[in-house]
Amino acid sequence: MPRSTTAGPTQRMLRVGEQVRHALSETLQRGEIIDPLIENTVVSVSEVRMSPDLKVATAFVSPLGAKDTDAVVEALNKHAKFIRGRVSGALRQMKFMPEFRFKLDTSFDNFARINDLLKSPEVARDLGPEDQDKDDNKDTE
Repeated sequence: MPRSTTAGPTQRMLRVGEQVRHALSETLQRGEIIDPLIENTVVSVSEVRMSPDLKVATAFVSPLGAKDTDAVVEALNKHAKFIRGRVSGALRQMKFMPEFRFKLDTSFDNFARINDLLKSPEVARDLGPEDQDKDDNKDTE
């Protein structure tokens, strides 16, 4: 079977990553990790990227309401082996249980930054009145 020349993840990597994300989210929701920093923080798992051999799962997390998000991510990485053992029950169909690595998800910050740029006066000035008139006409039609 010929290999794809694209650098993106395979369908299998995406499917397994989503299964791992669900299992990881459920484990974090149950509050089984005995760490005051993690217990007092709601952790959202936005994405899990699997390595091509499916042995490493990189989980992108957003600690909601935490003052020191880096400390929460560090605590999750410290408890990665325990989390791996807890998630294994939900992922029995996998041949190998992946090693977990946690990283801070900055995509929401990037979206907010782009949104702020688009709403800035400099961008509005560059659009000019003729572009705004076209947008206004679309609303009235």
